[in-house]
Amino acid sequence: MVETLKCLKKYGQRLDVEIAKELGRPLASVRQHLAGLAASHQIITCVLTRFADGKPVETWQCRVSGYVPPA
Repeated sequence: MVETLKCLKKYGQRLDVEIAKELGRPLASVRQHLAGLAASHQIITCVLTRFADGKPVETWQCRVSGYVPPA
């Protein structure tokens, strides 16, 4: 979970698929870590629905709670 949190601090707001790609881990594993961080109020998540080729794709948008990345 520490790597996931570091990734969010490095980039600010990110999608779960971007975090999974950055860390080289399966999306399911990253979502499990994100759910744990959200449960402990370390991050804030929002569920987004995007459309790829007309099909809905659910993604999670995440950011660290109370953290403002440097300019």
